[in-house]
Amino acid sequence: MTPAATGAATQGAEGPLIPVLAVIGVGLIGGSVALALRQAGRVGRVLGVGRNAQSLARAQALGLIDAAVTPEEAAQADVVLLATPVGGLGAMLARLRPHLGAATLLTDAGSTKAEVVEAARAALGDRVAQFVPGHPIAGAERSGPEAADAGLYRGRTVILTPLPENPPAGVARVRDLWQACGARVIDMDAAAHDRVLAPVSHMPHLLAAAYMAQVAAAADAPARLALAGTGFRDFTRIAAGSPEMWRDIFLSNRAALRAELAAVRAVLDQAEQAMAAGDGGALEALLERAAQARRNWRKE
Repeated sequence: MTPAATGAATQGAEGPLIPVLAVIGVGLIGGSVALALRQAGRVGRVLGVGRNAQSLARAQALGLIDAAVTPEEAAQADVVLLATPVGGLGAMLARLRPHLGAATLLTDAGSTKAEVVEAARAALGDRVAQFVPGHPIAGAERSGPEAADAGLYRGRTVILTPLPENPPAGVARVRDLWQACGARVIDMDAAAHDRVLAPVSHMPHLLAAAYMAQVAAAADAPARLALAGTGFRDFTRIAAGSPEMWRDIFLSNRAALRAELAAVRAVLDQAEQAMAAGDGGALEALLERAAQARRNWRKE
C-alpha cells in the first residue's frame, strides 16, 4: 500500500473526522489507528513522531504517515494520539504542553490508566481537560510500522476513562475516532480499569514471559524447544511482545498485579500439594473447574 493510495484523497462522503492527526509512536498500535482511519476515509493528514528516524521513514513509505515531525509540531494537530510505553507518557505530555493548540485534543492508548491520569495531571496542569485517556484491548506480538493492521481494532473493545474536566464533545470525538476504526467503546473508572485488566490482560503476559524465561534458561533448553508443540507455542506466543512496553505496564499496575500473583501462587500450591499427596480427585477437580470456565467463556 502506497501513501498515494491511502492519503486524504480517500476521504469518505462524511469527510475527515480528524483533519490532522499526530501519532506519537507509529508502531503496531499507533500505526494501526492511522491505517484504519485512512482506509475509512476519516482522516486528512497524518503526522508521525518517534525516536527512530528509520522507523518513521518506513512508516511514511508504508503510507501510515504523511510526514515525520517533532513533538512540538505535533502539538498543533487536531488530535494527538500517544501510543508509547506508559512510563514515558508524562514526560511526553509535559513536552507537548507549552505548544498545544487551544483546540488540540490529546488521547492515549496506554494499557494502564490510574498512573497515566496522575502523570497527565502533573504534566498538563490546567490543560488536562484536553486529555481523554483510552485503552484499546487489542494487540499482537509484532511491533514496528510493518505490524500496522487496519483491521486490528475491528470488533474489539476500547476503554475510555474520561476525566471530570473533559468536555463531552472531546470525549465524543475520541469515541468517534475508535468507532471509525471498527471498535466498540465503553467507559470505565481508571482504578476499576486497572483492577480488571490486571488478571485478564497483564497477568497472561507476565506468566507467559516468566515461563518462557524459565524454559530458555534450562541447561537442556535446546532439546526442550526442539520438542515443543502447539500448546507451548500458543501459551508463549505473547511473550514475544515489546519488553519496554510490558515493563512499564507491570510497574505501573504493580499493586494489582502483585495481588494477582499471590492468587496464582495459591492455585499452584493447591496443584503441587495434590500431586505430592497423590490426590487425583483434588487435582481433577481443579482441572475440571478450569476446563468448564474456559469452555463457558464467550470469546474465542
